[in-house]
Amino acid sequence: MLTPAQAQLLIEQALVRLPIESLPVGQAAGAVLRENIYAERDQPPFDRVSMDGIAVASQAVLSGQRRFRVQATQAAGDPPLTLQSADLCIEAMTGAMLPAGCDAVIPVERIEVSDGWAQLQTDAGVAPWQNVHRRGSDQTQGTLLLADGVTLTPPDIAVAAGAGMARLRVSQQPAVMVISTGNELVEPGEPIATWQLRRSNVYGITAALRHRGYARVADDHINDDLPVLHSRLREHLDSYDVLILSGGVSMGKFDLVPEALSLCGVRQVFHKIAQRPGKPMWFGIGPRGQAVFALPGNPVSTLVCLARYVIPALAQAMGARPPAPQQDKIALAAPVTFNAPLAGFVPVRVETDDWGRPWALASAHNGSGDFAALAGTDGFVELPPGPADYPKGFVTRLYRW
Repeated sequence: MLTPAQAQLLIEQALVRLPIESLPVGQAAGAVLRENIYAERDQPPFDRVSMDGIAVASQAVLSGQRRFRVQATQAAGDPPLTLQSADLCIEAMTGAMLPAGCDAVIPVERIEVSDGWAQLQTDAGVAPWQNVHRRGSDQTQGTLLLADGVTLTPPDIAVAAGAGMARLRVSQQPAVMVISTGNELVEPGEPIATWQLRRSNVYGITAALRHRGYARVADDHINDDLPVLHSRLREHLDSYDVLILSGGVSMGKFDLVPEALSLCGVRQVFHKIAQRPGKPMWFGIGPRGQAVFALPGNPVSTLVCLARYVIPALAQAMGARPPAPQQDKIALAAPVTFNAPLAGFVPVRVETDDWGRPWALASAHNGSGDFAALAGTDGFVELPPGPADYPKGFVTRLYRW
């Protein structure tokens, strides 16, 4: 069987990059940028007054002048004035262009203005370019501001707008269909028999997707009937970019999903991964490049496979840059024993010690069907194949739900 790393690599190699769309800059937060954004001009684009006060020629103050007649007022958004002589000053507002002939601003807190004269306080000093945000000191025209592949945050949106970008080229969101399978599943709120189970996995999957900003998500339920599975899956493959199924991929008589997908022309990339839980996971590619993830039906297995493989795959298909390797590293808060000769996915709570350091505390559960044990957990850690005892402080990767 494949290791988790090998399975992830096969998924990455098989995925088709999603198309590009153009969105208004104000609607692009959370999208993946598919172009580089460069500085439209120097920033600041002029010598900018950074504090309310009076703009002066600093040499006049350094030569001993302490009282200046106010020539005019320079407001933000107005064309620049010109200082007529060094014994004058110009009142200047924050954000305004520095008047020509001035090279410093003395803040209002250090002056007294009366009858058109500005008097410096006794201890008010000055230096060239004091309280002036120099032109181009942030970046110069043509500087790369945002690179292809960044997931756009609110500050990124402000940066793009500041660069004059009215619209942005971003990855189109995938249309995702989430499918539960099984005759035993009953919708929440409906009457339920002793031998039946609630349809819960789909709600966990769709919540995880929407939590990460995926908006084009729908769901369906299909019973364990091969002709019906074949027909409905074929319909969904015609309409969606990604199918995520839960259940029907193990070795039982009614585990019909792999056969139904094959009848639909979906090419199997792999079936089964050397991991616990989630060993029976299936992955394939549809006739139009659709990604098909068939996850085991036990609730813990479903959510583990979703976070470990599906969520990163969707980000890659959108062209998102992968996180830094150290970004999700975490240490175990207590020893963990894992006996299976498979990679181990262990649900954890993230706790912070008195020094602000995060630790992963394993959460007790009763197997891959014990979904209630996931309440209050933050995700899971991946442990190397056992049998092994992993000590407190063992550093590994955290995957958040």
